[in-house]
Amino acid sequence: MAPGGYFGRVLIADVCGAGATATTMPIPEEVLRAYLGGVGLGTWLMHRLAPAGVDPLSPEAPLAFVFSPLVGTPLTTSAKFAVVAKSPLTGLLTDALASSQFAIAGKMTGHEAIVVRGRAETLSVLLVDETGVRLEPTPELAGLSAADAEVKLRERFGRTWRAAVIGPAGECGVRYATISHDGRHAGRGGLGAVLGAKNIKALLVRAAGKATVADPDAVLAVARDLRERSFGPATAKYRELGTLGNLLAFNAVSTLPTRNFTASTFEGAPRLAAEELHELRTVARNSCASCSIGCEHIYSRKGGGQQRMEYENVFALGPLCGVSDPDDVFAASAAADELGVDTISAGGTIAWAMECVERGLLDEPWLRFGDGQAVLRALDAIGTRSPGLGELLAQGSRHAAATLGAGSGDFAPHVKGLEMPGYEPRTMQAMALGLAVNSRGADHNRSGAYEADLSGDLDRLTGGPAHVAAAIGTEDRAAVMDSMILCKFLRGIFTDHFTEWAGLLAPVTGWQVDADELAAVARRIVTAKRAFNLREGATAADDTLPTRLLETPLPMGSGRTATLSRETLRGMVQGYYAARGWDDAGRPTPAQTEDLLLA
Repeated sequence: MAPGGYFGRVLIADVCGAGATATTMPIPEEVLRAYLGGVGLGTWLMHRLAPAGVDPLSPEAPLAFVFSPLVGTPLTTSAKFAVVAKSPLTGLLTDALASSQFAIAGKMTGHEAIVVRGRAETLSVLLVDETGVRLEPTPELAGLSAADAEVKLRERFGRTWRAAVIGPAGECGVRYATISHDGRHAGRGGLGAVLGAKNIKALLVRAAGKATVADPDAVLAVARDLRERSFGPATAKYRELGTLGNLLAFNAVSTLPTRNFTASTFEGAPRLAAEELHELRTVARNSCASCSIGCEHIYSRKGGGQQRMEYENVFALGPLCGVSDPDDVFAASAAADELGVDTISAGGTIAWAMECVERGLLDEPWLRFGDGQAVLRALDAIGTRSPGLGELLAQGSRHAAATLGAGSGDFAPHVKGLEMPGYEPRTMQAMALGLAVNSRGADHNRSGAYEADLSGDLDRLTGGPAHVAAAIGTEDRAAVMDSMILCKFLRGIFTDHFTEWAGLLAPVTGWQVDADELAAVARRIVTAKRAFNLREGATAADDTLPTRLLETPLPMGSGRTATLSRETLRGMVQGYYAARGWDDAGRPTPAQTEDLLLA
């Protein structure tokens, strides 16, 4: 019998030709307890199900939608799911999270995960419910946005089904295409391209049952406490301004990447700031499914319509490309959503191309920093992979730079192929380490070391041992939150993270879990990600940052100059390996590998 919160099995659906078959894979309780769910369990599944060296866009490559023991409980922010696969953008492990009713319905099909393999002969949707799996051809959905496709799917199959859908970019294999449901996106790493390569427009799920919990009364009690705490000061900024509230603050401390990381402050930042837009454009505030925080802020668009805006899409399509007109940034964000592309990778790749034009390496004179209409034109070219520029930029900045050559790789803004988020590493050196060593590449959600940089407890311009400890701590905490799964916007309400999380997990599962066990789970998940990437050819040489960031000093508004040398970063990377118990090449020990339970 499975522990509370679990069904103890994974559904593996093979789509081939005009049909689909399914098998059920039991998951031992030992593995569930070792990896929890979400990103952790998804990583274990990739080790077991992804052939070594598999092409991410081949039929053999598995794509896993993974749930968690907390999904379906009354715990706030728990209605989240992880999508895990080998990335077509990086060639390494990738995972992305989204919040929606899809998570609840998917879990209530009676599985810890739904894994999709194979390739359908025509564009189709895969349906999963209590009767099993079936494949339905849907050629009429070709070219539709995820939102428009969802409308058509509800009309055809009914409102009891929940769908995770790709847009046009996923269909045509853009390496950073997304998977969406109800306006939320599993955004990074090209998971939409993986689903599109299987000729699957959407995965539809319908709830069939309910996972029981070990102690229902205790779960209700901790849920009430968690909900009450979620209304406190630690989440106030998300309710009041949303993540866009970071933009002016980051600009003030010279950590807002601008014009492809050539500057760290943006003169047009006030026009894009949440404080300005809140007064002029705010329409509504919304929440994800089963969430009491309500961080989503929706703004009006010029000429009609509304758009949800976050810090990362504004940074990537605004300052990074030198664009300060909020209407242009709103329009670009809407276009990215309609096409189904990751805004961070899209903005980073477009900014790289703008610099290439500026240097005379690309003959596209219209593609200039500061031109919002040029960003829109580039996005359209990317989303449809139009010949020439669209095809080039659809590959992402690393692949595009390798094609173009001429030294353009030195300023391509990526780590391991994943474009960089809105944090300037030269002025945030704990974050610099977190970005360099992260298994997913340049990622701020799996390594929140910026918290330490902004805390005032260490010198953010001088990397060292304290920065190593901070990067490891935030990475470990993220590993557990992404596997339980809980929203990271809750992290500030906890003071003793692993102890308090154990207190949430215990009444759901019935396990006598404690802080030490969860800390070990965190280390295991981080090591399992590392082991997968090593299997796929990653080396210590990949744990670095773009040449520009390691060779070009950055003047700051304060008068100081931020410098991050190769030696400083390499010293922190080696300190990180040592603290993880890995060797000098970043390889886990045999004992750590055995602890991964992969045999």
